[in-house]
Amino acid sequence: MNGVYRVLIALVLLVAAIASYSMGIQSGVFLFIILGLVLEGAFWFGLFSTKRRNEAQ
Repeated sequence: MNGVYRVLIALVLLVAAIASYSMGIQSGVFLFIILGLVLEGAFWFGLFSTKRRNEAQ
């Protein structure tokens, strides 16, 4: 189930970023565009996150 939640969260972040960009362009409020950039960054960093392995010595 962990993979399903990860994909679901990524899709929600992407949709929220697109909606924020749209609101920023329509209303002219620059804060929505900044919010869209933050949400898109969270999407990309979450998509390509690295997994750390525990190496016992």
